[in-house]
Amino acid sequence: MRWLGRIAGAGGAVLGMAIVACPAGAQDAGGAAAAPQQAAPQQQQQPQGLSESVVVTVNDDIISSYDIIQRMRLLIVTSGIQITDQNLPELQREALRSLEDERLELQELRRESKEQKFDLIASDDEVNDEINDIARSNNTNADGLLNQLASQGVQPETFKAQLRAEISWRGWIRGRYGSRVKVSEDQIKAYQDRIAAESGKPQYQVSEVVVDDARVGSAQQALTGAAQLIDQLQKGAPFAAVARQFSSSPTAANGGDVGWVTHGQMPPEVDAALEQMRPGQLSQPIATKDSVYIVLLRDKRAGGASTLVSLRQAAIALPATATDDQVAAAKAKLEALRARVNGCDTLQVQAGKIEGVIYGDLGEAEVKDLAPAFQQAAEQLKVGEVSEPLRTDAGMHLIAVCNKRQPGQDLANHDEIENRLVGQQLAMIAKRYLRDLRNSATIETR
Repeated sequence: MRWLGRIAGAGGAVLGMAIVACPAGAQDAGGAAAAPQQAAPQQQQQPQGLSESVVVTVNDDIISSYDIIQRMRLLIVTSGIQITDQNLPELQREALRSLEDERLELQELRRESKEQKFDLIASDDEVNDEINDIARSNNTNADGLLNQLASQGVQPETFKAQLRAEISWRGWIRGRYGSRVKVSEDQIKAYQDRIAAESGKPQYQVSEVVVDDARVGSAQQALTGAAQLIDQLQKGAPFAAVARQFSSSPTAANGGDVGWVTHGQMPPEVDAALEQMRPGQLSQPIATKDSVYIVLLRDKRAGGASTLVSLRQAAIALPATATDDQVAAAKAKLEALRARVNGCDTLQVQAGKIEGVIYGDLGEAEVKDLAPAFQQAAEQLKVGEVSEPLRTDAGMHLIAVCNKRQPGQDLANHDEIENRLVGQQLAMIAKRYLRDLRNSATIETR
């Protein structure tokens, strides 16, 4: 099967995902490969030779073979994965599952709309606003975004239908249950205490894809699906794009970004894997109680009593062989500068007024990793203070301490913890709600 290269130019990503070319010859509902077509993709109103046959009915709502092909194309284009004989059946199952879920969600919203005499389905304006937001985040406009999808054989209505279902269901769950979900101060305090207790341990910056056993049918299918996704990620599919389309976790909306975590915040099986991983490494499938995880370890830092400092400097280049007079002149110039500086905000401005003085932002680092000449000053100075001139083999320096903190303090603040706990509860409610809808539904495969 022919696979085309990535689209270049403005807007080459959708939802933060790389747009890749869909095979010109799509697969039919049974998985048979169609012959490659030479016609321009925008002329494909539906796959060549494919009739509008009914594949599944969901409480009398039909899902056609064309619907499945379109959703498969959307999954492929927005996740950046490549079609193989191995992953094609899973792509088809994922396309069908997502369409079934959306039919059930929209049916429930229509029923509730009648009862409440208020339309709960997202309007065209809301969908278009979402498309505009996505387009802006990808440096294009709505027309450009839709045209790019169309060039890959994805019709605009396919994309809009997915967005409409997502917006509507998210709004309904939050609107109906958001005020009922309560996170107590005790829960937040317990979470903060756990973070503090774990702050001495290594911390991990993690992204995740979670494949839910129940959603895909079984634990074995979840393992198989996760293995196929890992294969695609290793071939270059963007992690965030895959997470948005295939992850069952609430973090899918953020491209799988979990943020910084410590031991105990992830399932035990994931914690054990993280301990053995290196930054930049992608895990193998990690089976947990009811899901399979794929984790990307983006960064790792040691815990303990280390201190992180953010520094800026003003320096005068001076070789190690400089004379005593040169050293004294540089020192005097920096002492005069120091008298005019009252913190990080004014250092750059004042340094720019003195000839021969170079300003630089040194970023954040652990104190123990700093150059010896800087370590003592960084430890002793308070935030906002500026050092006396410091001599190194490279020159004479003033350093300003812009921030100082212990690792772990930025893992999550009060509001972030509250939002995270509320989001977890709402995600569980939505999951149970959809499960109940599916259990009571009549889903027939033709």
